[in-house]
Amino acid sequence: MAELQSRPLVVSMGDPAGIGPEIIVKAFRERPALLRQLVVAGDVPTMQRAMRVTAGGGASAMGSLMLAQVGQLTDLAEVPPGCMAVVQACSLARAVDWGEVSAASGLAAAQSIRWAAQAALNGQARGVVTAPIHKEALSAAGVAYPGHTELLQAEAAAHSGVSVSALPVRMMLSCPGLSTVLVSIHVSLQQALKAVTPDQVLQTIRITHAHFRRAGMAMPRIAVAGLNPHAGEGGLFGREEIESIAPAIELARLEGMDATGPHAPDTVFMRARQGAFDVVVAMYHDQGLIPVKLLGLEHGVNTTLGLPFVRTSPDHGTAFDLAGTGRASASSLIAAVDAALAATGG
Repeated sequence: MAELQSRPLVVSMGDPAGIGPEIIVKAFRERPALLRQLVVAGDVPTMQRAMRVTAGGGASAMGSLMLAQVGQLTDLAEVPPGCMAVVQACSLARAVDWGEVSAASGLAAAQSIRWAAQAALNGQARGVVTAPIHKEALSAAGVAYPGHTELLQAEAAAHSGVSVSALPVRMMLSCPGLSTVLVSIHVSLQQALKAVTPDQVLQTIRITHAHFRRAGMAMPRIAVAGLNPHAGEGGLFGREEIESIAPAIELARLEGMDATGPHAPDTVFMRARQGAFDVVVAMYHDQGLIPVKLLGLEHGVNTTLGLPFVRTSPDHGTAFDLAGTGRASASSLIAAVDAALAATGG
């Protein structure tokens, strides 16, 4: 097997009490070629434990998987063939209990994410793939950000010397046949409703358009969902469509984007899946995520739009109920890796 690429993808291990470490190991077992393309940022003993958990029951398609600890990405040439390269990117005093929320797990997850982000921002990594984290654990560790998207946005903004508001990002969830981009992310529903403003909706359309253009689509067809039932029914069920969403769509069209709507949110995702649109802009977290997860959780991918580097992740959580069993599927993580490789020319 050829040596590791000089600019690999970095995959952060996720919450060490969840399935992240296990599905990373499973991805290597199921796709041995990934050993040449990925480096794990995490905790070496945690990854060794995941290797033991996933070793039996025919899980390995490549026989014995080995681990090689590297101090930094410049050491990759020293990694022997057939080894999973792991950087000790966090401080974890002892093994955490599977399926338990803890500050120690949250801190280790955050440190691993930050290490991966810095590797990408410094040009040493071609992109980042993140395994699942637990938001309660992050909070218990005193991390000021509710999830990956906000933490990565803050790291990128600090690296660029700009404010977070000057580096707007959006979450895109995709599965076979459907992609959706969210106006707001990890906030309460009450806060999400307040985020439906002309500026926020227009910014989301712009970020979505730019992403698909970079991906090679000349004129992406962007469907913008309404907020209220039946897209407000002409103001009968709310005026957000009239006062916020439609004006943003009109401005986007004046800027040359193929944005349409507001579309009734109960049918727009079905229409996109049937081929009428390339992507749906959804007004809030659950509006956009429920259809994607219903259609393709096993192969769903989360992509952060607006960052100065590629970042993808599986479209599921830490699955504490499965942690330590070796039964968790690596399908969504592999889909996220494939998406990151495709986006970075791999």
